This record gives sequence, structure tokens and C-alpha cells, in this order.
Amino acid sequence: MDVTAKPAHAGCKAVSEILSRVGDKWTIQVVVALSLGSRRFNGIKRHVGGISQQMLTRTLKTLERDGMVERIVHHSSPPQVEYSLTPLGYSLAETAHQLAQWAAAHQLEIEGNRLQYDARSP
Repeated sequence: MDVTAKPAHAGCKAVSEILSRVGDKWTIQVVVALSLGSRRFNGIKRHVGGISQQMLTRTLKTLERDGMVERIVHHSSPPQVEYSLTPLGYSLAETAHQLAQWAAAHQLEIEGNRLQYDARSP
């Protein structure tokens, strides 16, 4: 028996944590905003409607920690900070775009299914 191997549930927990983070409403919207190109903080905030400054700061820090966003400081007066996606971040953006295309392609079918379900439910 390999004593260095992690139990299977440890891998599931790690995957679950990552899926929870990338499935977060703000994470996906920030990644999609940055998939259009590098942006400064306020540019991201304008693109992602409804996000608070605190939540955007937290989301960007988390994405930077996970290696999906790069924070670039331009040493000017005043200093300017720009955010951009890393290759890992772009791979998430690509997956998010595929999910959005799937949702758009199946939107009417899902709405129809909901109407049928609701009509059958008491």
C-alpha cells in the first residue's frame, strides 16, 4: 500500500473547492471581462455590473492567487495597475464561453421544460 497517496476524498474535496470558486457569479464575469483584454480596476468594475469594490478586490486577489489573473503595476505617477488573464485564465474563459453558447442554444428548450414541469406541479 502506498502511504504517500492521498485518499480519494481529498482529490474530490480539492476539485469541489475549485469548481465552487470558478462557478462563482463574480469569478466568471471578471474572467469574461478580462478575456476581452487587459483592464484597469475601474474598467473591470464598469464591465461587471453590480459588483462592489470590495467583492471585485477579493475576486481579483483570489484569481491572482490561483494563477488565473496577472496583476501588472506600471511605475508611473500615479502608479497604474492593470489586470490580465494568464494562459490558465484564458482556458477558463474559453470554457465559460462554451457554457454560455450551450445555454443560449438550449434556452428555449429549457424554458419549455420549465413550463411543462410547472404545469404538472401542484
